[in-house]
Order: sequence, then C-alpha cells, then structure tokens
Amino acid sequence: MTLYQPFLDHAIEVLQKRPDIQPYPIPVGFESKSAIVGKGTHQNEVLTTSYAYQTPKLRQIRAAHVQGGNSLQVLNFVIFPHLNYDLPFFGGDLVTLPGGHLIALDMQPLFRDDLTYQAKYTQPILPIFESYQQHLPWGGDFPEEARPFFSPAFLWTRPKENDVVETHVFAAFKDYLQAYLDFCDRAEPITDPEHLGSIEQAQLRYLRYRAEKDPARGMFTRFYGSEWTEEYIHGFLFDLERNLELNLPSSLEPSV
Repeated sequence: MTLYQPFLDHAIEVLQKRPDIQPYPIPVGFESKSAIVGKGTHQNEVLTTSYAYQTPKLRQIRAAHVQGGNSLQVLNFVIFPHLNYDLPFFGGDLVTLPGGHLIALDMQPLFRDDLTYQAKYTQPILPIFESYQQHLPWGGDFPEEARPFFSPAFLWTRPKENDVVETHVFAAFKDYLQAYLDFCDRAEPITDPEHLGSIEQAQLRYLRYRAEKDPARGMFTRFYGSEWTEEYIHGFLFDLERNLELNLPSSLEPSV
C-alpha cells in the first residue's frame, strides 16, 4: 500500500456514506494513465488514477493519485462547491519526493480579507490547526502570489519521517475533511445576484491561478506528454471555466 492510499480510501469511504453523493464524469483517458520512466535497473512505472464525485452542494470532489515508487507519491484532493454557495474550497496536497514530504491542507477562502467570511469559515477551524502545530511545524516560505488563496488555518509542513505522515498528517487530513463536510451540511444557498457574481469571480480567480501555476505540470508533461497534461489540467482538474463556456450546470443541482 502506498503512503497516501489510506488518505484516499478514508475520503472515499466518508463521502460514499453521504446519501446525496453521485459520480462526477471523468473525461475519457483520465481515469488511469501509466508510463514507464527511467532506464535499466532504475526503470519504474508511474501510475496516475483519478476519482471524482459530486453532490447538490459540491460541484466537483476530485482526487489525482500518483504512484511512482517510494520517492514519488502524490495525492491531490480538492473539493469545489457549487457557485450558489459561499463555501471555501477544500484543498489537500500531499507530496512525497526524493527530498522529503510536502504537505498542504486548507479550507481555501473565497474572500480572504472579509472578516465576516473569516469568522464563518476560518475561526471555527483554527483550534484544529493549532492542535497540530506541535507535530507539524510551519513549512517555510511559499510564493507571495499564492498567499491570497490560503486561510490563516493553512497547514503547510515538510515532515521528514513517513511515520509523521502516517499519524499526524493523516489525523489532520481526517479532521479538516470532517470540518469541511460539517460546513457543507450547514451551508445555505446564496440568492443575491451580486453575491453570486462575486462567488463566481472568486472561484474563477482561484482556478485560473491553480491551472496556470500547477506544480504538477512539469511532472505530468515529462511522464505523459504536453497534450495529455494540458487537457488533464483544464478539462478535469480545474474544469470550471471550460464548463461555463460549454454552458454546463455549475450553480444548480447536478443532473443525474
């Protein structure tokens, strides 16, 4: 079992217990993709698998799981709410590279500088964040341009040992996910047209930033080629803009 498989299994198990969960369409060719990398005794298979779900409040719940041996493991797990809810995004980036682990967990705010929004979605999870600081210390600088997209409860850490990931990071992942789903259960739809417009723009800002700056772009391009990678990023990982252009449902209950 790979390092992040228990994280993925837990998330899917929790989600599938929800009565309103449905599959989210994964474009053909993205459910699973493999490549052989390296040469000779260093040759290795890299396998990327995708998972996706939706609910009446959550437009897309999706995961990309990359398994490339002990020195390359990635789980990118993100939840995008429908456009008629002011919910933050759930973001989990769990990365293992030859140099160690990079862990990022957050409920990424639509409106970071709005104090009312912070009181609603950040203050309640600060105790969770603080409870893990002893075992998961701050991971150091990250890009200045990324700061507006993260909350004060952003858990960013670089543990060295696998057992820290298997225990403290896993516990934090479970707590953040449960807190997010609790927010979802309480969320009420937004009806004010101006507020709806600001939600859509905030979501698009985030998705455009993530699609443009996706740190996995180079890795995926090396493994699977540029054409597959760009379509995977824009047609699955961050597909809101494409869906809006195609007039697909984005702020209504998902079609069955």
